[in-house]
Amino acid sequence: MMTLADVIEGLSGARPARSGALQPVRRFIADSRQAAPRDVFAALRGEKTDGHLYVEHAFARGAIAALIDRDVAIGALAADVIDVRPGRPVPPSVPLPACLRVTDVLAALQSLARWWRDRFPALRVVGITGSVGKTSTKELTAAVLSRRYEVLKSEGNLNNEIGLPLTLLELDHHHERAVLEMGMYARGEIAMLCSIARPAVGVITNVGPVHLERLGTIEAVAETKAELVEALPGDGVAILNYDDARVRPMAGLTKARAFFYGLDPAADLWADDIHSEGLQGIRFQMHYRDETLHVHVPLLGRHSVHTSLRATAVGLAEGMSWDQILEGLQDRRAQLRLVVVPGPNGSTILDDTYNASPESTIAALNLLAELEGRKIAVLGDMLELGSHEEEGHRKVGLRAMDVARVLVTIGERGAIIAEEARRSGMPANRVRACVSNEEAVEYLKTVIEPGDMILVKGSRGLHMEDIVTALGQG
Repeated sequence: MMTLADVIEGLSGARPARSGALQPVRRFIADSRQAAPRDVFAALRGEKTDGHLYVEHAFARGAIAALIDRDVAIGALAADVIDVRPGRPVPPSVPLPACLRVTDVLAALQSLARWWRDRFPALRVVGITGSVGKTSTKELTAAVLSRRYEVLKSEGNLNNEIGLPLTLLELDHHHERAVLEMGMYARGEIAMLCSIARPAVGVITNVGPVHLERLGTIEAVAETKAELVEALPGDGVAILNYDDARVRPMAGLTKARAFFYGLDPAADLWADDIHSEGLQGIRFQMHYRDETLHVHVPLLGRHSVHTSLRATAVGLAEGMSWDQILEGLQDRRAQLRLVVVPGPNGSTILDDTYNASPESTIAALNLLAELEGRKIAVLGDMLELGSHEEEGHRKVGLRAMDVARVLVTIGERGAIIAEEARRSGMPANRVRACVSNEEAVEYLKTVIEPGDMILVKGSRGLHMEDIVTALGQG
């Protein structure tokens, strides 16, 4: 377990020997509201606020130290300021709580995570990136690997320049594998995350029109995702989606061994004979070399076949047996993104409000089409599509017209979905474009019937989980 002495050594290069410096650290946090005894608070500056304003709050909740890069007002709580910038003398003992002065909090957090990860040379890291399916792949991959190894995984959406270091700082000597989701908003970010985590296995899910507002073109998205395979060592494994024309060529960009998965028999690991069993999961055949396995997994939607193939490929790369891999694929806890909850009037809600892109929304609509009952699609804005914004929303509107009996949209971009559905032949009295979540809830309460299947999906910024909550209370 990391101690405060480790923290100070990792930041300054010098190690204090006595007193509070030997205190074990529970975890690092970037939100003072999450602080608990033995935590270290990173006082990061954000777009809306500055963590330095909440150092006292973190200490009041039990944090033993805070990373700071400017003076802070502590008030009634006394705290020593220890300068841990490289080259500064470190006192032999550190009274608690302590403010650890660094040059830049974010850079210090990343540097410390890199130093701490290097303390575990035997650890093998699996990095996962792609436009859609990163989190579900991370969860299922961790479930598979945990059948043989002690696994650390990134929680929730801790996949960026802050979240990944926070995860790595939880490493302990019992961990044998780490499964880390890697997100990005700009070129170079995945390369930077790889420089910290040093993955041996890299998984690319797909490349789609996500983050185009920042990157400009889908080709730029592909180049940025490829930073993961470019960072892999020669004895590593690049697990690539053979079915994605932008992912397949990444085999030529890596020193690692390429391992392809997909629905094409040309892939190393491939699937066919796919059958959806609705809310009971999916069945398919999986082929590897001269072996064929009949698989049933409790994941929802045909797109989950690719998720299963990715997790299986990682298991094979890490030397696991088929029994271990297949047992891991059965872990229902890996189905985090789409949750089935009871709705009003005996209906069922498919809560897929975590995030949305055209590809993931069409996949969710495809699942809705496979289920029994009258179908209602509640779809909101899909953000960060850049120049693909109108095209992406119109594609979703066209598919919604085929699947849904009732279509409800939220937001200005969601209105494009509604417009395309009407234009393509969906009767106007079955389409409702709403401005807000509240308006959508009030309308839905008037149209939901017993046995309805209701899909709720949109980008995270719309907080469409509020619709699920309101309908569940109804």
